[in-house]
Amino acid sequence: MLKSVVRAVGAAVRVTSSTAPTARVLPLRCPVLCSPNSATTRPFTRSLWVMNNRGTTSGYRPKLFTTKVLNPSVLCGCEGLHTEGDKAFINFLSDEIKEEVKIQKHKSLPKMSGGWELEMNGTEAKLTKNVSGEKITVTFNINNSIPPNFEEEEEEKSQQKSADEEPEILSMPNFVVEVKKQDSKHSLVFDCNFPEDEISRGEGEEDSDIFAIREVSFQPDGDDEWKETSYTLNTDSLDWALYDHLMDFLADRGVDNTFADELMELSTGVEHQEYIRFLEDLQSFVKGH
Repeated sequence: MLKSVVRAVGAAVRVTSSTAPTARVLPLRCPVLCSPNSATTRPFTRSLWVMNNRGTTSGYRPKLFTTKVLNPSVLCGCEGLHTEGDKAFINFLSDEIKEEVKIQKHKSLPKMSGGWELEMNGTEAKLTKNVSGEKITVTFNINNSIPPNFEEEEEEKSQQKSADEEPEILSMPNFVVEVKKQDSKHSLVFDCNFPEDEISRGEGEEDSDIFAIREVSFQPDGDDEWKETSYTLNTDSLDWALYDHLMDFLADRGVDNTFADELMELSTGVEHQEYIRFLEDLQSFVKGH
């Protein structure tokens, strides 16, 4: 379907988007890093859009204006520009919105087990709970959370399948876990993600971790940004025994495989809701409302 979006947009305004890298930050007080790896499920309709734009890897910047008008303009009471391409675009968006609502898996966001409380701030989600005097906070952002490599592979597979058998899109965001202890001036912060090799694990590997710790650091309470002057432990070259203890530390506080699976389901639900809302806003914008 989005292949048609690309064609319709191209008829009016050629736009190529890019996303600049963002600084890593602490939960909710500022945006959380989002990897291109991220999970709720929806039939695979947007792969061509993603493949054409390449997310953060694109070297192009948006072209907001063009000197070419391909279709005759029509003036209306709103004094906006309306073309035949706009009309076709609006009709397409109307059909796309109906289809996305029809296939929407979660009309309301899925619940997290384990006593987590959810707070939403736009595309950012914050999960919190208290465990024996400790406050555990997990934040993630659904932007750029659908892995491009996953989409390309599934697009190839879907070419031999019928529409009813199309693969589903999963949102798999990076997420940050912050552990606060009472009377402590620092929090232990974990930067986690969903590695592609773990997501695609095969049979007999159910006990393996589906998420990974990328970095660990102590950060002072009350600061919005991750301080680069604080020592940060990168796990790429970490002793496996220490890494296992860090994973056990998180599991004891409710951040385990079950949590990671539910987080992907929640993230996918949020991502789909935001996608439908974006289509609705885009339709209103093109209409001039």
